[in-house]
Amino acid sequence: MTFPSSVSVREVGPRDGLQNEDPVPADAKVELIDALGRTGLRRIEAVSFVHPKAIPQMADADEVWSRVRRSPDIRYSALVPNVRGAERALAAGFTELEVVVSASDTHNRRNINRTTAESLADLPALSELVHAAGGTLQLIVSTAWGCPYEGDVPVSRVLSVVSSGILAGVDSLAYGDTTGMATPPRVTRLVEETRAAHPSLPLGLHFHNTRGTGLANVYAALQLGVTDFDASVGGLGGCPYAPGASGNIATEELVYLLEDMGIDTGVDLPALIEVAGLAERLVGRKLDSQVLRAGPAVR
Repeated sequence: MTFPSSVSVREVGPRDGLQNEDPVPADAKVELIDALGRTGLRRIEAVSFVHPKAIPQMADADEVWSRVRRSPDIRYSALVPNVRGAERALAAGFTELEVVVSASDTHNRRNINRTTAESLADLPALSELVHAAGGTLQLIVSTAWGCPYEGDVPVSRVLSVVSSGILAGVDSLAYGDTTGMATPPRVTRLVEETRAAHPSLPLGLHFHNTRGTGLANVYAALQLGVTDFDASVGGLGGCPYAPGASGNIATEELVYLLEDMGIDTGVDLPALIEVAGLAERLVGRKLDSQVLRAGPAVR
């Protein structure tokens, strides 16, 4: 069995993690992003530019970003829901943007008050805006393996969203397991069918551990050669519009697995575990990460 020699880990705790927690002060967000930047991580999703009524936890995105001690070695990214959000992100200095579109109509309405088709109709203008500013745009297809309101989402439906994104000019793709419904066979099928239809499109995966299959899904994806994964320090977060879907895979658990498999991440695991402890203190509750509790195999 052949695995990749290295993997790119995108830390999403400051955005996707904290948006599902009780609001924390801007000081705490800046402290967390700066601490993550000292662990060897090379990609951090810092903030999202959404309407404060929709996600009040991200209302201070401009303030937080202005205070982050940015490292030239790190690619920072921001999530945007639409053209207005992209304008704000570009004005703040971001060049790496992500837009989320749910494969499920019901989840898309709950998330951004629009149908999937309406969101897709905006992608060409959004892509043009980002590219004109010298930036890149990733399409994140959420509910890729299932919807909390509609149940299973057909692979054909997911691939239809991807095709619309490609026509709009997106630079890369990520699949989000918003509900934690993915299992290794489902991951294998969707990745293989995506690769067959769009072999040159860069693909990343974003798993939740809601049903305990997060790292098993990573293992399945590694066997297919996937080298781009999202994770959240301490296992922070989930989705505020997916009931019961708390818990991204923990970054330190992902790094622990990859490093033990001989797959390079460039991340200092003990330092990352320390930051997971910081994240736990900042949100004021016990986080789910088992590596945070047990530590590395040898302390």
